[in-house]
Amino acid sequence: MRLEHVGRRHGVRGPWVLREVSLGLPAAALVRVTGTNGTGKSTLLRLLAGVDAPTEGRVTGRPPRTAYVPERFPVALPFTALDYLVHLGRVQGLGRAAARARAGEWLERFGAAGHAGTGLAELSKGTSQKVAVAQAFLADPALLVLDEAWTGLDTGARAALDTAVRERLAAGATVVFVDHDPRRLEGEALVVYGVGEGRVRESAPPAAAAGHARAAAGPERVAAAGPVVTAAGPAVAGPEPAAPGPSAPPAGPAHPVRITVSGGRSLPSRLPGAALVTPGPGGTTVLTVDAAHSDALLGELLAASWHIHHLGTEGVRV
Repeated sequence: MRLEHVGRRHGVRGPWVLREVSLGLPAAALVRVTGTNGTGKSTLLRLLAGVDAPTEGRVTGRPPRTAYVPERFPVALPFTALDYLVHLGRVQGLGRAAARARAGEWLERFGAAGHAGTGLAELSKGTSQKVAVAQAFLADPALLVLDEAWTGLDTGARAALDTAVRERLAAGATVVFVDHDPRRLEGEALVVYGVGEGRVRESAPPAAAAGHARAAAGPERVAAAGPVVTAAGPAVAGPEPAAPGPSAPPAGPAHPVRITVSGGRSLPSRLPGAALVTPGPGGTTVLTVDAAHSDALLGELLAASWHIHHLGTEGVRV
């Protein structure tokens, strides 16, 4: 599957979220997408899954059976959990009996079998996420796209999802994912794509895959052949500018990210990005941090078993 000079913008005159993205997805590989909040990770995943069409460029070679877990699951649908999964199984080409059997199997695997007859609108956030994840595995997709699919799952369901991803990879599928926890499937990705400022760059995969020939090319390479193109317009030839030294002035402020949480263990004494901690509504806690440190902060919170209620950014369209 390939993206060739793909761009995506919001509206006819809206800002470009991504521009001149050219990349290929290898078969039977785990692909991680990284980047700070608001940079366009979800936009890239929707393009890969075929949920959004590119504003420019083209996408070729997408497998007929492609499954997608969105960042936000549409719970306000007139189905029970089981009926919803059976319906989607039929849409994906399964017979009714097969769809019902697979739906029950995946609800069981993710610990949601007891909610099979519950209406989607009545499910807790965590159980809704289990249903969202279950639908993606019903018809053995050849391309699986996961946008923060682990968020909201309990420990057992997260482990079950890890196992299910590995099973799809072993069956020859390609899996593309975004997750706030840097330890998620750590060392297993063959390819890592970083998204930022309208560009998509390929980075060297972490240690477990570093022996692969891709890693020999260096720590970071541009995914598209030729010059780097930013969302702002003209191509920029040559390597990325060097990071400022200790005496350089700090970069301009990024968009603040606010994370509303509850129920976890004590917060670490030193939070990533020196996050500001304030009381939130209903006994929750609100942490405000620079977007550049939001992924690291979320990783710390998830590791400490905090429940993520809401993550919001200011002035960012994704």
